[in-house]
Amino acid sequence: MSCNSKIKISALIVARNEEINIIDCLESLKTIDEIVLLLDRSTDNTINLAKKFNCTIYEGSWPSEGNRRNEGINKCSNNWILELDADERASEQLIKEAKSKILQLNDINKGYFLIPFDNYIGRKKVRYGWGASWGVSSKPCLFSKNSKVWGNESIHPSLKLNNKQGFLINRIDHYVDRNISDMIQRLDRYTSAKAKDLRTSPDNIPPLWITVRRSLTRFYKCYITRKGYKEKGWGFLNATFAALFVLISYLKAKLENDDEIPNN
Repeated sequence: MSCNSKIKISALIVARNEEINIIDCLESLKTIDEIVLLLDRSTDNTINLAKKFNCTIYEGSWPSEGNRRNEGINKCSNNWILELDADERASEQLIKEAKSKILQLNDINKGYFLIPFDNYIGRKKVRYGWGASWGVSSKPCLFSKNSKVWGNESIHPSLKLNNKQGFLINRIDHYVDRNISDMIQRLDRYTSAKAKDLRTSPDNIPPLWITVRRSLTRFYKCYITRKGYKEKGWGFLNATFAALFVLISYLKAKLENDDEIPNN
């Protein structure tokens, strides 16, 4: 029995107002066994575009990113899941590799794999310098149902992972931002959501000096440790935004209130 017939994988996409990205994302998954699309409060043409593809669509409203992702995992009919955002692209080669790697496991019913990313800003591939809440170089996108649970945070929810199995070689293409203006808008959204989490956290908001230190540490990690300097100006920008994410989130949490935070 071939791995294609023995191993079944569901693709999960959790999206909101992604009419610009959804067609390319769904087309990249044409060889997957099942596609589950969870639309959270979507008001644009995403659903009509998605109906042209062989996917199961669920609509609703969820209070946090983690809640809607966990709901999507529960909606998938297969045990193994490939989780993508609408601005991410898989490939036929990646899906074949995923099935092959799963088939080689001692227990094909549990575990997760990290998948490396190629991140793009516009048409520019920026491989180095991601991380520290501002992007990833790899993610646990391939997993069995009982091996990945999302936390309840509004932005960058925590993860509970079990039974790491390794890495895939094939990469996911991630079209993060169209340009620098897009990066600025994303920073505003992310910091507003993070500030809301900070206010509702049982821990006190840390002092300003600790936040400034953490901000500088984030810059160092992205630009030096994660080799953002190799990307020249783009690496410097990523490190700067990673640092600003910490500082602006803190200032919004201290100086604004929940009524001023837009819905995520």
